[in-house]
Amino acid sequence: MTAQHAVQQATAWFDSGEFQRILARRVAQRTESQRQDRDNELQRYLQDEIGPQLIALGFTLHFIENSEAAHRPFLVAVRIEDPALPTLLSYGHGDVVFGDDENWREGLSPWQLVEEGDRWYARGSADNKGQHCVNLAALEQVFQARGGRLGFNCKLLFEMGEEISSPGLAQLCQQHGELLKADLFIASDGPRLNAVRPTLFLGSRGAVNFRLTITARDNAYHSGNWGGLLTNPGTQLANAIASLVNAQGVLQVEALKPNSLTQQVRDILSDIEVGGMPGDPEIDENWGEPSLTPTERLYGWNTLEVLSFLTGNPARPMNAIPGEATAVCQLRFVVGTDWQNLAQHISDHLAQQGFGYVKVEFMRGSPATRLDPTDPLVDWVLTSMAETSGKKPALLPNLGGSLPNEVFSDILGLPTLWVPHSYPACGQHGVNEHMLKSIAREGLQIMTRLLWDLGEKGSDLVAQHRKHTGGAA
Repeated sequence: MTAQHAVQQATAWFDSGEFQRILARRVAQRTESQRQDRDNELQRYLQDEIGPQLIALGFTLHFIENSEAAHRPFLVAVRIEDPALPTLLSYGHGDVVFGDDENWREGLSPWQLVEEGDRWYARGSADNKGQHCVNLAALEQVFQARGGRLGFNCKLLFEMGEEISSPGLAQLCQQHGELLKADLFIASDGPRLNAVRPTLFLGSRGAVNFRLTITARDNAYHSGNWGGLLTNPGTQLANAIASLVNAQGVLQVEALKPNSLTQQVRDILSDIEVGGMPGDPEIDENWGEPSLTPTERLYGWNTLEVLSFLTGNPARPMNAIPGEATAVCQLRFVVGTDWQNLAQHISDHLAQQGFGYVKVEFMRGSPATRLDPTDPLVDWVLTSMAETSGKKPALLPNLGGSLPNEVFSDILGLPTLWVPHSYPACGQHGVNEHMLKSIAREGLQIMTRLLWDLGEKGSDLVAQHRKHTGGAA
């Protein structure tokens, strides 16, 4: 058996329709982690869907309660073939966002897989059931092709709370570091660069949400009687925000700009073109940092977004000066940003601009991560992807969005490699979510070859990585 034979075997299995049947069964389970009445479904998905498949592959299952979110459990599955072999850690999440049943297009339901052309519609088809189904199927194909072996040790971590910001995941990795100990991390979430081009990304941008508030008084006052005499917090807050990000979307807070857009990163991104695919919105060329390309703005820079702005009563505007105004903003950022001190940086900047009365509240945040693009593991994955797909894969230093990658890269200390099986226009988190059959098929081929190669030369790959990092994991 060769790598090519294993890929051919996996392709034939996919074309038989078995993958589609498995995915259809799994998306039918209403695993909405944002709802409080789905506890049984969340438990059942791990125990009745994922568990039996892994037991058949010789994994030992560890169901672990979530100390931070009741009924949002974890599953850690472990298969040790030989302690001398390298160990792969992978990840997936079985929870989905709200189904939003009533707003799907006629003829579609979030809980029934419907095929239309190249599209498989259902909630979770892209995020993340379809993606982890691809990876589990690849494990099965390698296991069968090798006659009941993988050729490496494997650990899998599944959570059921990713769509509510992964509560308890960091604590799990801190408390069960030995159980999760591995040599490298490969998983799938988020989108490819586009539907056509296989993609590898090495981390994710971080995100911080923060609230700005101006409380002028405890009541609203008639604008005819008091206009021009009382400050308007809505007007003040609008101007305060304009001092943070200008009318062209350019971040104005120097202390929150990154230092990591090196020439090396720019060279990597020069091969990437964002947008321009069917279903993509048209890019506003004059929006964002003017000295950067659209690709550099998305993957190599920081952006400040206003997510909501509230003053007065938008549903029933009164002829009154509101007493308060509040806005929720977000900073998406790359490595090399002092995000931990964001509230202080924002406060200092506002004070310098004459808005010292604006209250700044840090709401929540997650760090940015990025594996060194020159790591030998990166070249291995890119080469394997290219040979399997016949295409030049896209390399992204980090995803434009955010994933809980820091628990794997920072807490567990692993080199992280993400190979997504979705694409930007998949409808993720919206209505009519779908997976492309062509991407699922190609993704299975890519992952089967990658895992086969890991079984062939995993020890050498890990040794090269450690030499590159000076002996680090």
